[in-house]
Amino acid sequence: MSWNRVLPICMASALALSACGSSSSSPSASAGASTASNVSVQDAVSTATPIKHLVVIYGENNSFDHYFGVYPVAANLSGEPAFTAKAGTPAVNGLTTALIDSNPNSTAAGNGANQKGPFRLDRTEADTLDQTHTYTPEQEAYDNGAMDLFPEYTGTNTVSSTGAFGTPGLVMGYFDGNTVTAYWNYAQNFAMSDNMYTDTYGPSTPGAIEVVSGQTNGAQPSTEAAVSGEILADGAGGYTQIGDADPTGDTCATGTTSTMSSSNKNIGNLLSEAGITWGGFTGGFDLTQVNPNGTVGCSRTTLSTVLNSSPNDYVPHHNWFQYYASTANYAHTRPSSPATIGYTDPLDSTGTPVHHQYDVNDFFSAVSSGNFPSVSYLKAPSIDDGHPGNSDPLDEQRFVTTVVNFLQQQPDWKNTAVIITYDDSDGWYDHQYTAPTSSSFDATADQLNGAGQCTSSGAQQGIGVQGTVVNGRCGPGTRIPLMVISPYARSNYVDHTLITQASVVQFIEDNWLGGKRIGNGSHDATTGSLMGLFDFTNGGSTPKLYLDQSEGTVLTVPPALPTLPVS
Repeated sequence: MSWNRVLPICMASALALSACGSSSSSPSASAGASTASNVSVQDAVSTATPIKHLVVIYGENNSFDHYFGVYPVAANLSGEPAFTAKAGTPAVNGLTTALIDSNPNSTAAGNGANQKGPFRLDRTEADTLDQTHTYTPEQEAYDNGAMDLFPEYTGTNTVSSTGAFGTPGLVMGYFDGNTVTAYWNYAQNFAMSDNMYTDTYGPSTPGAIEVVSGQTNGAQPSTEAAVSGEILADGAGGYTQIGDADPTGDTCATGTTSTMSSSNKNIGNLLSEAGITWGGFTGGFDLTQVNPNGTVGCSRTTLSTVLNSSPNDYVPHHNWFQYYASTANYAHTRPSSPATIGYTDPLDSTGTPVHHQYDVNDFFSAVSSGNFPSVSYLKAPSIDDGHPGNSDPLDEQRFVTTVVNFLQQQPDWKNTAVIITYDDSDGWYDHQYTAPTSSSFDATADQLNGAGQCTSSGAQQGIGVQGTVVNGRCGPGTRIPLMVISPYARSNYVDHTLITQASVVQFIEDNWLGGKRIGNGSHDATTGSLMGLFDFTNGGSTPKLYLDQSEGTVLTVPPALPTLPVS
């Protein structure tokens, strides 16, 4: 259901959780929330930094320029939440006056009548159409680094509006701090990157796989029909995931599906091997939940008043860990209690563990009961995930501020870090290009530097899970936002280190696993580090920041915690 209103969970105490339908039986000692010394299981684990709890809020489909291109200067028009930057706010690699006034997309012949430079979208235009954001068109839009063919290749038309908003020129639109107000305020108080990229070009599923494994090769399509547009023959006898096939086996999957081979590992495997608690928490995953509108199961929907539509809560091809048999929960089996979340529970009907996949509500239940997993990946219900067409910046910031406001009121905030980042750019214009370090030469799919070409001087062809060179791993791809919110985050800071989605995996490995790497060609071994966004000498002194869930503006007192819905 929507986070715009209330959360369908009990938040006050472990006692209240039993009223939400959770098991009231005591967990086993191995799954307890605390040790005898009242130090939680997670806090007792040795880590390389003071961070004991990492929460990755994984949003959908936004480029850096689309949200932060003109940061920190907002238009501050009447009737919109105002934003004024603090003195000394650092600049970002964003949209200069020259890029706005004389952009190459406004003159490139290929764009035809849709030639357009960057332009501001206001809060009334938060509901935008989804742009084209697949593997090949994104390469074509970047046009060998000229970055001048976005309207031609990734712009999408709609007949529901007029002016630039109703043409492929919409792809050049950007928001400022009067719409994405929460994010700009977080950037003022915490740390952000202006040099963060997808590991490869392409849509949601490759991005979901990269942020947990750093490796999109080793895909296994369920049928040969799945190869077209979704899975790419890698030139070495295998396949690389480049599209949005659903995870094979997921009870909510429809149409084309795929899975990753047993040769692929993800960060969940490494955490389980080390006995570290973790989970993937996805909106709509609980098929027993009944929404206020009566929808249930795979067809749960929630109304967005911004969109005036009710998209499905659960989107299978956004669910990172469902692509791996070793970490999937295909039947969406429920955990037995909040105290077991992050451990080997839930179990299937035979008593076999079905891994660490839960509903996003289960995250709130677990943390409220004192069981805060070491590593948590969060995916909002689809109306709140930021994906244009089924979400928008206003609904998205309601979810993110709900999570962050909640976590800042927990006793474990003192050693928590929240990473906010995205699976892909949605094809939205971004002016920054980085030359490939992972080459690919598929005659049809790769078009970045010419027909059948994604390469640059010094780049090496992508390495597959079998250690051979493969196609389909053209990257880094598009630039996307990344922010770190934590008592240990640098404050009002912009980091320029080149990082990618696999940098999240690398951080987890370095903090909890002694620098162990996934191997098998994963980008975790070669990507840049997130450590520059932190200051581990500050004693955890970066102050909390509570934000209004609707406006994204700063609150002077902590907001009330979410409560059960009233049916």
